[in-house]
Amino acid sequence: MLLRTIKDIYHEELDGIYPREEVSSFFSILVGHFLGFERFILVMKPDLMLNKGEEAPLFKALSSLKKEYPVQYITGKTHFMDMELSVNEHTLIPRPETEELVRWILDDHVTASPGLRILDVGTGSGCIAIGLSSKLPSASVTAVDVSGEALQMARENAQAQGCTIQFKQCNILEEDISEKTWDIIVSNPPYVQESEKEAMSRNVKNFEPSLALFVPDKDPLKFYRRIIELASVSLSSGGRLYFEINEALGKQMVELFEAHHFSE
Repeated sequence: MLLRTIKDIYHEELDGIYPREEVSSFFSILVGHFLGFERFILVMKPDLMLNKGEEAPLFKALSSLKKEYPVQYITGKTHFMDMELSVNEHTLIPRPETEELVRWILDDHVTASPGLRILDVGTGSGCIAIGLSSKLPSASVTAVDVSGEALQMARENAQAQGCTIQFKQCNILEEDISEKTWDIIVSNPPYVQESEKEAMSRNVKNFEPSLALFVPDKDPLKFYRRIIELASVSLSSGGRLYFEINEALGKQMVELFEAHHFSE
């Protein structure tokens, strides 16, 4: 079958599920992943004939996309900052907002002295810890997560990026991490309320790990509260605490910080 014919099938089958531009992007990503073709091949050689073996993974991926399965899980790869990281169903797919958080931390510590002690709580794919370690090579970075499967992926990503990070399996709600002093504590914990689940995209709520996404409506700030409590006794003088938050809970977060005497 011709390359352009398969691309046309992608657009026909995925019309109404994704915007046309996104379908084109998916097709380019998958052709590159499965066949090793550069993007220009799609433009320069649309009449390239593929054999059955080359077609098969593209049609299998198409079936997954029709179910709104994330393309990052199909390829097992995603981009974060200037890195390619591995991901799977045990790890959240890093978002642009998380990259912004890392860059914010880096901007705050441009003139930081060597040897910063950094803790990443709920590391998932390791993107935050690796992003910081790669730009602050003298820092001592520790990353914790409750999921052993996520930690395995994070370790592989750290090794691939040449980063030395201490990984530890830890349930932050039950275990103490205040035995050390930290200069930076950062976390992107679960913060989506169960009542918000139905409004989410199916590719997220159906396939990304619920453990890393959802919290009960009756106590949506439980992870933040626990981390703030630990930070109160384990942050160094002048140390900083960074979070991604649910904007709908912004007022409650401010109150929580103020109750523990944190300031912006």
